[in-house]
Amino acid sequence: MGTSAGGLPSTIALPVDRELVVKRSRFLAHLSPVASVAEADAVVARVRKEHWDARHHCVALVVGPHADQQRSTDDGEPSGTAGVPMLEVLRHREVTDVVAVVTRYFGGVLLGAGGLVRAYSTAVGDALDVARVVRRAVRTAVTVDVPHAQAGRLHGVLQDWAGAHDAVLAGVEYQEVARFSLLVAPADLDRFDADLAAASAGALTARRGEERVVDLDR
Repeated sequence: MGTSAGGLPSTIALPVDRELVVKRSRFLAHLSPVASVAEADAVVARVRKEHWDARHHCVALVVGPHADQQRSTDDGEPSGTAGVPMLEVLRHREVTDVVAVVTRYFGGVLLGAGGLVRAYSTAVGDALDVARVVRRAVRTAVTVDVPHAQAGRLHGVLQDWAGAHDAVLAGVEYQEVARFSLLVAPADLDRFDADLAAASAGALTARRGEERVVDLDR
């Protein structure tokens, strides 16, 4: 996985479930994309309710565009054997806006501290292996007002430009003019202005707005 364009952590597109069995103990890993700690807490509560008869529900979560909120819990396992190893996997794989819950059904055989660390970290790693990764990047909002008579041609030009430069053509509104909205990499803004001027014989200019974090390939 790792950081995506712009050096930002990636995330996952959809929830993922994987099961790991170690010496008859079942480790059920559930990973879910979340937008906040509160949303992560709701996922944990749902998993606890679904697997109410399990002995442990260990948690690790990373939230925020720069992975600035992190939390873990061992939920009754020996200190440091579950939540922290799970969190380390999320950190190492450089993902954010993800909550991992590993539910354990005890199989009657003690695994020891090392065995628990391996089991919980492997459960999360296996789930990440099958998750669909979503790259993230910082993009600048740009709008271009185009006369209706030129809108069809410029739509194709802007669509091709976005595809060639890892930008996003976010949409178009038809009012007095056709207003195209794009999300452009900050490093490409000057190139975009130059290419737009060339495509319109200098008639069109772009307005720059705020920067935002966007998902590039959901």
